[in-house]
Amino acid sequence: MPSGRILLFITLGVLGAIYLSRWIANVSAQRRAASGADQDSGWPSVFENAVGFVTNFFDTLGIGSFAPTTTIFKLRNVVPDEHIPGTLHVGHTPPVIIQAFIFIAIVQVDMTTLATLIGGSVLGAWLGAGVVARWPRRRIQVGMGIALLIAATTFVAANLGVFPVGGTALGLRGAALAIGVTGTFVLGAMMTIGIGIYAPCMIMISLLGMNPTAAFPIMMGSAAFLMPVASVRFLRANAYSLRPAIGLALGGLPAVLIAAFIVKSLPLTAMRWLVVIVVFYAAVAMLRSAYLEHGVDSKTRLAE
Repeated sequence: MPSGRILLFITLGVLGAIYLSRWIANVSAQRRAASGADQDSGWPSVFENAVGFVTNFFDTLGIGSFAPTTTIFKLRNVVPDEHIPGTLHVGHTPPVIIQAFIFIAIVQVDMTTLATLIGGSVLGAWLGAGVVARWPRRRIQVGMGIALLIAATTFVAANLGVFPVGGTALGLRGAALAIGVTGTFVLGAMMTIGIGIYAPCMIMISLLGMNPTAAFPIMMGSAAFLMPVASVRFLRANAYSLRPAIGLALGGLPAVLIAAFIVKSLPLTAMRWLVVIVVFYAAVAMLRSAYLEHGVDSKTRLAE
């Protein structure tokens, strides 16, 4: 295996270990502080594990997990709106790290391109998570509502073949590389409010003339490197829900292995259209919540 890939794997392993140690410490602190009636301090339910399994199964096949998970959490009121971004990052990080190890190992892509695009996404996520973790509930609702609308739009574009199918290149150079790094920086920052990186990254890679297959290690590698970084900031601020996050992780790990090594591929166009419908509905629900709660807050302030 080329030395560049070995270095990436070592770096990813170190990041994963730091993230895991911080999460374990956070879990211990939360459980010490929790009362017996605190439901969020217990083990995840069957439903919460199932959410992790289903979303990470299709994530491995290229649909993405953020938009579907956000939709389920919103429609079933699993997680407070202001904790959804942090829960997505903390819970989905272990399955995504496994995905990255698999796809970086088996899919050929230029290592300079891979490393620089990943670096751009990590920097964007670090800066973005530090901002989002301090946002008030309404701003997160509005941000995630817009993020879901963007996600639904990218799914529609992918299904309709609006963007080019890509070229044959396995790497970028010069101006194209600079554009790619800038793009992943923006996507990394936007991912912290719930815009999954997969569909936008696939579109960007295609527009830059790369082989769409090369998008898998790039987008999964970017997610795997940026999510532990962002998660540490969400953990530090306690801006996530513990039990659903554990469910995403525990349910997601076997799903990744099944999808990657047993199922390998599925006809996903119909599934993407279904995702478009439910994600659009969740976006409207999120924005409606922000509007209604803002109205209630305004009336309360006037009454005072």
